[in-house]
Amino acid sequence: MTIEDESDESVRRSRLQSTPETTVEPVSSPAVEETTGGSETASAEIVSDPSDAFQALGNETRMGILETMLERADETETGVTFSELFEASAADTSAGFAYHLEQLVGPYLEKDGDEHYELTYAGRKIARAIATGAYTRRVDHPPVSLAESCPFCSEQSLTAQSTDNIVAVACENCGRSLLRLGFPPSGLESHGEGFPEAFDRHHRHRLGLMAEGVCPECSGEISSELVRTASSTDDALPPGFEEHVQAAFNCDLCGLDVRCPVSLAFLDRPVVVSLYHDHGRNIRDRPIWNVGHEWTETILSEEPLAVRVVVELEGDVLALYVDEGLEVVDVQRSETNAAASEGTTDAAA
Repeated sequence: MTIEDESDESVRRSRLQSTPETTVEPVSSPAVEETTGGSETASAEIVSDPSDAFQALGNETRMGILETMLERADETETGVTFSELFEASAADTSAGFAYHLEQLVGPYLEKDGDEHYELTYAGRKIARAIATGAYTRRVDHPPVSLAESCPFCSEQSLTAQSTDNIVAVACENCGRSLLRLGFPPSGLESHGEGFPEAFDRHHRHRLGLMAEGVCPECSGEISSELVRTASSTDDALPPGFEEHVQAAFNCDLCGLDVRCPVSLAFLDRPVVVSLYHDHGRNIRDRPIWNVGHEWTETILSEEPLAVRVVVELEGDVLALYVDEGLEVVDVQRSETNAAASEGTTDAAA
């Protein structure tokens, strides 16, 4: 059970998923409004060229301004004044400070007629990235033993450790890597020894967004499909695991390209959650590195690709029939819990 990010060259070589790519929103010339069939759509406005936007950040005084703005963002509804920002800075002169402040207006700050400043969307994003150390801190955490057994060798020898803000889950017994995914340094630092649980929640949320067609990096549209695993990935799998397919998610805007077991795309489906609930269990208790042996995947068709994903709990069987576009085209559940399962098929499909 591996998760791969095909958008990272080094990860393609290692057959593991790496940190998501940092993305920059495309900038175009004047504001543009498009209409389709007479309906008005969203407009786009250029506030800065990408090179100019990032160049504006290359100064300690400007970084301090953004940090101060973030600290005071929730304290006022009218913005922060020039004098308040200047007093909070280490600048020697107001004239020099004013110059640096003006360089941030447009992409990162908005200024109203009363000389009050507010963070733009981009300003909040970059200020939060600075505060959390996304671009400035590197966290290495020693291995932490995990409670779950390895899905390949069944031994309880899984560990999670981070190197340069990348968390790797691997088995010390069989030596196989299950996944390798980025995790913000603030998450690694704040959760301490408990970071694996936060890491799992973080990436379950990202997988859920992708399964719903939303890119977790840029919020662009995600395309999804069933794909065959690469031969290099098959070579790393034990006997009995070679012949399978994966769920592939791709964003044309930012280049995010992720592959994972098909089962992970449906963990949050209402019909799946209901099945676990009916048996007194919580699907969230199953981490993404081992969702349990109750999950199986069977290839039903090669051209086009189609898969049946089955979850069986105490004789109660739920089957999801998935087409090549990763759409659930049919749902079947045994009658063991007929009262609870009635009507869930429509909700899940």
